[in-house]
Amino acid sequence: IFQYDSTSSRWRGTAVVGGIIRSGTVIATTSGTSWDHLSLPTGIKHIVCSISGFSTNGTSAPIIQIGDSGGIETTGYSGSIGGTTGAAAATADNLSAGFALVQSTLIAAGSVFHGVLILSLVDSATNTWSAISNVGDSTTSRISFMGGSKALSATLDRVRLTTTNGTDAGDAGSFNILYWT
Repeated sequence: IFQYDSTSSRWRGTAVVGGIIRSGTVIATTSGTSWDHLSLPTGIKHIVCSISGFSTNGTSAPIIQIGDSGGIETTGYSGSIGGTTGAAAATADNLSAGFALVQSTLIAAGSVFHGVLILSLVDSATNTWSAISNVGDSTTSRISFMGGSKALSATLDRVRLTTTNGTDAGDAGSFNILYWT
């Protein structure tokens, strides 16, 4: 809490800081079809999912999925995604399967993505999370942005990067998370 001291023209006080920021382990996305951060501790209120140089062998949209002790949730996501070439309705980009990182109309073979998706706990009683993202394609200079939400049946303890079709294989890049209470 800070208070302005007009005599000295300075702010004085003590910063009130939340929980400790922790980093996951960087996961190479150079093979496989999904990349998981599992066994996350309870009490998390914010998660930043980061991708760098992420690419696959196909044109399916990369998505982030969340889950609890029952597993990764593959349905029930809400929201919409837009991009530098216009906006798409949630159903057009199958946002119900996960938080899309890239608008499907912006994906081409060889696309390479960089950016973040931020998850914030809205309501711990209903385990509802909101998400926003901003991801760019370094091969086309296009940008996608998304907003959405998802309620889980229990406390979040896992985060997954995959693609909408779940079968495109990663061929470049990395995925990591930061989280705090």
